[in-house]
Amino acid sequence: MGVRFAFGPFLLDPDAGTLLRNDDPVAVSHRGMKLLAALVGRSRAILGKAELMDAAWPGTTVEEGNLTVQIAQLRKMLGPKADGGEWISTVPRVGYRFLGRVEQLGEAGRKPLPLPDRPSIAVLPFVNVGDGSEQGAFADGLTEDLITDLSRVPGLFVIARNSSFAYKGRAMDVRTIASELGVRYLLEGSARRAAGRVRINVQLVDAVSGDHLWAERFDRSLEDIFAVQDEVTGKIVEALLGRLRTPPPRVRPKNLEAYDLCVRARKLMDDSPQAAREAHLMLSRAISLDPGYAEAHRWLAMNHWMGWVHSGGPAEAGRKDALDLARKAVALDPGDAGCCWVLAYLLAYDKSFAEADAEFARAIELDPNEADTWAALSDIAILAGRIEDGLAHIHKAFRLNPFPAGWYYLVLGQAQYAARDYEAAAETLLKDETYRTSSRRFLAASLAQLGRLDEARAEAELFLVGNPDYTTRHWAATEPFRDAATLAHFVDGFCKAGLPE
Repeated sequence: MGVRFAFGPFLLDPDAGTLLRNDDPVAVSHRGMKLLAALVGRSRAILGKAELMDAAWPGTTVEEGNLTVQIAQLRKMLGPKADGGEWISTVPRVGYRFLGRVEQLGEAGRKPLPLPDRPSIAVLPFVNVGDGSEQGAFADGLTEDLITDLSRVPGLFVIARNSSFAYKGRAMDVRTIASELGVRYLLEGSARRAAGRVRINVQLVDAVSGDHLWAERFDRSLEDIFAVQDEVTGKIVEALLGRLRTPPPRVRPKNLEAYDLCVRARKLMDDSPQAAREAHLMLSRAISLDPGYAEAHRWLAMNHWMGWVHSGGPAEAGRKDALDLARKAVALDPGDAGCCWVLAYLLAYDKSFAEADAEFARAIELDPNEADTWAALSDIAILAGRIEDGLAHIHKAFRLNPFPAGWYYLVLGQAQYAARDYEAAAETLLKDETYRTSSRRFLAASLAQLGRLDEARAEAELFLVGNPDYTTRHWAATEPFRDAATLAHFVDGFCKAGLPE
């Protein structure tokens, strides 16, 4: 069976020439099927009119109006998306683009990742057996904290949160999950929180043999939750490394309401401006309840950073607030690698490069499994002109976090552009995970360097819709460049794409 494509309620099988809506057949003309397959097969890419006519009418000369009629029929047949938008958008003077999120089916599963040369583990999202969203947030927070605790243990390879949570709510064989993540061991569990108590069931599985190495049930007072986390971490380390060796104790929050707020807020960090404002309120409240809570300060610093991204560029007030919060986070908990890399990243944007480099080194020393550290370091290394280092760092980040947040793809695409691999950069930056972000400017530059100027200018125009005040001069002045040649290369691509100087 060939590749099939799922989008919204539809399932498209180009080889069979069928389209299903909620399992019911949809009548599509032969030409329409060819056009839809071409558009869906390159979702988010701009397909020129000539390319589409060649797909639907190969070897035949037809008038452009035939394409217009077929596209109109497809739009009518598909109807609106769930959000009310169109599945197929017109790119004036160029062609068309399919806007839906597409999943490829019918291929062999994801290529297995090789096992690391040390014990490797992923903590799967704990199942919430309580009631309500707050209890679900508690189970998620427990999962995230165990990932953080384990990743700080020397000698372990630990998959990042984003990739573990890609399997939330999915019933899959443990061998398949372990193969896709490239780990040998999985930690599974469930959590229930009620009436001031917590009940946690945990089991450690060897996905290669299928054996259960360790399982335990904890029934404790809610106030003991962090002691339970420490105990679970110690048991896992003992099982995997053959000896009890735990990292230095973390500075835990003193207020459980503040902890709950922080757990809920960090889910909203890489989302919409509205979600970022909600996170800001939650984190501010958490800090007022627990002024010594380092992680809340760290995430509020990042919340200010995301405000810069959503507003199109850093403002001085936001820069200062974010940096002050990041410094406070590290002062409250110098042993938290997450706090260190956030401070390092913001210091780089403040052009305090020596201090930034030292904080990045400290973050890696504290937790070499922190994928976000490697991704952020890649961004800074590329702008410093260390292209090979930047590529190595972002590939390491993807290995630790195979299903990452969208900004990883932006960093990878930026690194590929810097390495002058424009085809790879364009492919990366068209991925649905990152396409909605400011990555469009790097996509426009990549397309321009490939000589695809109409597509490049279309992407530049789309970028400017969300960033109407953008100028390349301001961008160059605020980015942490340390290499003039790298800066000139980016500016050249932006100018060729038609972005304002």
